[in-house]
This record gives sequence, C-alpha cells and structure tokens, in this order.
Amino acid sequence: MIEVSAVTKRYGDKVAVDDLSFTVKPGIVTGFLGPNGAGKSTTMRIILGLDAPTSGTTTVNGKAYRDLAAPLHEIGAMLEARAIHTGRSAYNHLLAMAQTHGIPRTRVDEVIDLVGLSAVARKRAGGFSLGMGQRLGIASALLGDPATVILDEPANGLDPEGILWIRNLLKSLAADGRTVFLSSHLMSEMALTAEHLIVVGRGRLIADTTVSEIVAQASDGAGVHVRTPDAGRLRDLLAREGVTISAGERDVMEIQGLSSDRIGEIAAGASIVLYELTPRTASLEDAFMRLTGDSVDYHASTFAPSAIELERAA
Repeated sequence: MIEVSAVTKRYGDKVAVDDLSFTVKPGIVTGFLGPNGAGKSTTMRIILGLDAPTSGTTTVNGKAYRDLAAPLHEIGAMLEARAIHTGRSAYNHLLAMAQTHGIPRTRVDEVIDLVGLSAVARKRAGGFSLGMGQRLGIASALLGDPATVILDEPANGLDPEGILWIRNLLKSLAADGRTVFLSSHLMSEMALTAEHLIVVGRGRLIADTTVSEIVAQASDGAGVHVRTPDAGRLRDLLAREGVTISAGERDVMEIQGLSSDRIGEIAAGASIVLYELTPRTASLEDAFMRLTGDSVDYHASTFAPSAIELERAA
C-alpha cells in the first residue's frame, strides 16, 4: 500500500504539489492522471525518495522509502526507461542490478523472458528501440519481485502487441495482490487497465474514485441513441414524457431525459420496432478533459497554421 499524506513540494515560488493526500491499495491497478505540469512525476519521485517533500509524508507498506531494508525487493519502479548504461547488454544491465541487491542470476533470465527480450538480451541496450528500452525498464522494475510496482508511462513506445502484453501483465500483478500504480496519457489504455484513478491538477487532488464512476458522472445527461422505422410515432409518445428529442438522420433520434430502459418499455408497449437503443456514454478521455479543463497550464492552438501564415511569419 502506498500512502501520500498532506504532501507539498515547492521549488522556489513554484508549488509543484499542493497538500496532496491519497492511498493506493493492493489488489487493483490504480491510474495516476493529470495534465502536463500537474505534479505527477514529482509525486512519484517523492514516493521513491528521489525528492524530499517540503512538508507531508509518503510511505510504502507503512515505511518511508529510506527506511526500507531492501528497496528493490519491496518497490519496483520505472520513471525513465532509458536510465540505463548504454554500453551494457540488457542481460548485463540486469545482472549488475541483481548482484548489488542479492538477487539470484536465475531471476535475470526470468524477467528477460517475461518481457520478451530473450532474442536481444546480449545486445547493447544503447541500440534498443523505444519499445525495447521500455521492456528493459519494466524488467528492471520487476527484477526484485516486488510487492509494489510504480510505472510512469509503461506503454510508451510499445506496439499493439506490446500494449496488450503490458495491460495483461499489470492486471496479473494486481491479481497476485500487489500494489500497482501507473501514470499514462493514453486514456483509452488507462480505461482498459486501471480500476481506480487518482486525478490531479496543478498539484492538487481532483478525483479519487473508480474508472466507472468517473465515466458515469461524465455520461450523466448524455442521452440515448434510438433508430426505428416508426420514428414519428415514437417521437409523439416520448413527447408526452417531457423529454428532449433531436432528430439526425431519417429514423434516428437522440433522446435526453429518459433512460434507455424506459424508452424500450414505451416502444414495446406500442409495438414499435427498435433497430438501435444505445445509451450514450462518455469516454475516459471525455471525463478527464472535463475534470481537468481548469487545470491545464499549456493550451495549444485549436488549428494548425496554414502554409500562408507560416510564410508570413518567416
């Protein structure tokens, strides 16, 4: 379990983390979300003892990182996948870590096989692609078979097969009862991987809840999509319920103010055939944008400059 209690971190006049508190529980994958500059990386560094908080405390399984007798056996972390000796092979990089932490050589072979690097284990890590480097970083985090895993952007650079692999790996680690805490900007992947979310903005806690709850809140009032060959009659029946109906294509309606269950009941009672009856739900990306809209420090222009504008600027 990871506990962050009233943590504040200042860099001069800049407040990177502002009285932040949350708990990451074992047995589930917890996602850590926030816009750029929200304080995610700083918080992770404080948990791992790489930065000291201005005030507040962080503990892993009840202890500060500096008090852990064998940190690599208790916490596996990847904050920067390319933080490796580029002249070493993947195997020797992991072996050096193992030998300095009392980890048997056999474990090196296990994690290399686990992350799918067996074919390139003896090659220089400096020549690895982004995805291969990412796999090596994950292998380093898992080397000590830790009960707590902290990963920053673990799917970065992975191909579709690799993304599916890391998703299943993280879920299996949580299913083993481990504490799994990860940050990512890939909202679609976070929606498929995490069960719980910690959302921060400008160093402050915005949300601490489940993925399903965040999406449900964002979906409230999104409406129901209906397609029927008898749209006119259904529209007349629903108008009596005081709902809002907007027509799109022929035989298609978007309805707000009634649940899909109730719409289905009304249609069935009038023997109206429905080809589609779909509640509109927000994506995690939609929910995230709504939650953090006021916390974004860096807004890009909506439209890219035209060639004429670029020529004028030159």
